[in-house]
Amino acid sequence: MELTKNHSQAKLIKSLVVVILGSIALTISAKIKIPFYPVPMTMQTFVVLFLGLSLGHKIALATIGLYLIEGIAGLPVFSNSPEKGVGLVYFTGPTMGYLIGFLTACYLASKVKASDNFFLVLFKLIFATSTIYILGLIWLGIIIGWDKPIFTLGAKPFLLAEIFKITILAITTKQIIKIKKFI
Repeated sequence: MELTKNHSQAKLIKSLVVVILGSIALTISAKIKIPFYPVPMTMQTFVVLFLGLSLGHKIALATIGLYLIEGIAGLPVFSNSPEKGVGLVYFTGPTMGYLIGFLTACYLASKVKASDNFFLVLFKLIFATSTIYILGLIWLGIIIGWDKPIFTLGAKPFLLAEIFKITILAITTKQIIKIKKFI
């Protein structure tokens, strides 16, 4: 009985450490901007999908949830914070839909199996990423108005970079999924 309790506590502590480290990785990925034409790209969506692939849905959702709570609480974890504000005001701005989409994307990425072939993995990751953009574009339209070129502003400039990131993940998925065994 005592051994089971100690094992459960050790597993909980290990999970908490992984969630915190994942949140830190997501914050770093938001801050590092890679020069990419036509707009700079961050590695956030890459890390979101990576978390889903490598951690499974429970730990990945907890990690993204912690990241969002940190940002809402005022920590400068989001891509353009503190320059463009912090906390709930920043969160409910134009990027809120994309940030919420991180939850759906990591969940869907966690459903990729090591036995899936490359094209199925690619399809699943594209579908997962598309939820970020669908939720992001819906919220962006609500915020700035549907009369604006929502797709051109909120998705089109990022598509080439997303294809690049998704392809790298699809190629390395079998190795990434092996990480789950250690967590």
